[in-house]
Amino acid sequence: MAVTRPSGHEGAGRAASDGGARPAGPAGRGGLPGPSDRGGRAARHGRDVPFRLDARLTRSYRLVRACIRTAIRIWFRPRVVGRANVPAEGPVLLAPVHRSFADFVFPLLLTDRKLFYMGKDTLWRSRTFGRLLSLLGAFPVHRQAADREALARAEEVLRQGQVLVLFPEGTREEGAVVGHLHEGAAFLAARTAAPIVPVGIGGSDRAMPPGRLVARPLRVTVVAGPALPAPTLPEGARRVPLGQVRRATEELRLAIQAVYDEARR
Repeated sequence: MAVTRPSGHEGAGRAASDGGARPAGPAGRGGLPGPSDRGGRAARHGRDVPFRLDARLTRSYRLVRACIRTAIRIWFRPRVVGRANVPAEGPVLLAPVHRSFADFVFPLLLTDRKLFYMGKDTLWRSRTFGRLLSLLGAFPVHRQAADREALARAEEVLRQGQVLVLFPEGTREEGAVVGHLHEGAAFLAARTAAPIVPVGIGGSDRAMPPGRLVARPLRVTVVAGPALPAPTLPEGARRVPLGQVRRATEELRLAIQAVYDEARR
């Protein structure tokens, strides 16, 4: 499998995490850009890509997912641990460690449910790649600021009982230590009562380090840890207490560290 790296990608999910403990604002117009998008808006870095939440496992989605899974299994010979830790129904946040551009494909091995992703808006500069991302359930997020529209879209995905993949480090990091996490995952979990599943991905940094355009055929291990319960929103509260979000974020950091350590063995 030749995983190639489009220009400008540095991971997904920073804007959601930059939301802090503030409300996500009014719900966005649900959905994903589809084949009707002609690419002009995508060329403007995804800022005007329409969003229509489509939770159907369409034939196109299943076909593309099957092709990617097959390629992953041939190229990376992955070892997958903890698949049963991903809930079979209801809202859930998958929170992977982020060490390689290739990381975004590995959550597809953890569940047969449809996944939704937050992706850096500049990935939509390419009309073809933008359509592929949209088909896979991705929507753009503007990482240079707290993108409230992206937050609203992410919250809508979870309120509709779907699976959201969010990289809480916000960008690709290096090394064996999971450091600072943005607070968006804990914030969204508290707003939607979605559990968070920490995901460790070991070996992707060697297979496709920063600057490499084609992944090496090296074994990758994917570990899903036990789901962390969502922080409880106090009765009648309209905002998630900041202290609670910070405690949940630190708990998530320790959980991601544990599964990352396991995946690297």
